[in-house]
Amino acid sequence: MTLLVISPDYASHLLPLATIATAWQEHGHEVVVATGPATAAIVQGFGFSRVNLQLGRGSNPGVIRAEDQPTGEDDALRGFFDATRRGMIETLRFQAEARSRDLLFDPVEKAREVLDVVERTKPDQIIVDHLAFGARLGLDAAGLRYGDVVLGHPSALPVGEEVYGHPPFWPTVFTPSAAELSGLRALNERIRDEFTAEWNAALATLNPALPPSRDAFAEHGDLLLFNYPEALHPPERSAALSPHVFLGASVRSEPVDDEVEAWIARSDRPIVYVSFGSFLSVRSDVLLRVSDALKQLDVRVALATGSSDPQEFAGVPTDWLVRAFLPQVTLLARASLIVSHGGNNSVTEAAEAGVPLLVLPFSTDQFAGAAGVVDAGVGLALAPNTASVSELREASIRLLTGPAQQTAKDLGAALRASPGRGLAYELLASPPRP
Repeated sequence: MTLLVISPDYASHLLPLATIATAWQEHGHEVVVATGPATAAIVQGFGFSRVNLQLGRGSNPGVIRAEDQPTGEDDALRGFFDATRRGMIETLRFQAEARSRDLLFDPVEKAREVLDVVERTKPDQIIVDHLAFGARLGLDAAGLRYGDVVLGHPSALPVGEEVYGHPPFWPTVFTPSAAELSGLRALNERIRDEFTAEWNAALATLNPALPPSRDAFAEHGDLLLFNYPEALHPPERSAALSPHVFLGASVRSEPVDDEVEAWIARSDRPIVYVSFGSFLSVRSDVLLRVSDALKQLDVRVALATGSSDPQEFAGVPTDWLVRAFLPQVTLLARASLIVSHGGNNSVTEAAEAGVPLLVLPFSTDQFAGAAGVVDAGVGLALAPNTASVSELREASIRLLTGPAQQTAKDLGAALRASPGRGLAYELLASPPRP
């Protein structure tokens, strides 16, 4: 049996998809990954085969810097970073304007490339990143069955009157005005309609017999999988989703890092892990405020500086572990707290490890994800641009000493008892519904 994994050329997307695919590998099946060259080393590290498929303009091998992107993408990335400094609404507006260019790049050509990959690899089963719209367009046009894996917060798939890009909920520390929200929704409705028209034009070229979509952002495969803990999602919204399965979390294994293991063993003081992921680690101003808050606590800190200059953190305590990239899964297994931007991998991996979260969301579905963390009692949320050192310190103390510790541990135990990759394997291996 052969499983085909289709992923954008981004480490943060490929890692959970590849982790899900290890269930096929463990059953003795072949796994082929269709992605771009930037993540080739990740594919190799998992022991999978790779076929080249570049679904978008940009790429991200694990840490992303504007200067490493193609011309045009570099300026777009800088524009995004600037928007995060202006706040929630400005960031969401910037992302809305960029949506068609980012998510439906050269749709007919990419759809045909995907179908060519399918023809060459002849897979028995396929899993696809939900945000790989061009790939799903091709598979839908050809009538192929696949596992549609939503890697972000489930709000990435709108339901009811929701509009893609307009968060259905967010933490109370963000207080946009009614006028700002109205303007954002109107913008996202326009982008939705333009995006859907582009989707339908491509669909008509690929398979004119198929009916047009009313909302391309609401389209999904027949086997819908959310790589997210159901406990962090509102039950009323879960009930409104199309038939689906929550995988919980798909947490990868990491090779042993001797330096990190030695650092962990050096002391039994609580560990706080700090990371803003591959993109938002550029916000060194916020990372420095977090550092100043944690300096005042009796903890050791593992700080992933990402795309920030490590020299900016030269003043942190000497017993901290500071590197551009750190093994997140390894550190979460020993941590008492994570301070994060609320990206999907951070949230799901912390949840499975049973670690409370202090979330400082900057963009997209991070706002909805942060609200879910707070509502579930496994964390707190602060606004990254305005949270003071004292607020960050007090929130950290509450999470290190309060009930979130036990609530998070209970959630982690439940998720570890039912690994998401095994559930995905069972669902795709079963015969299709009549």
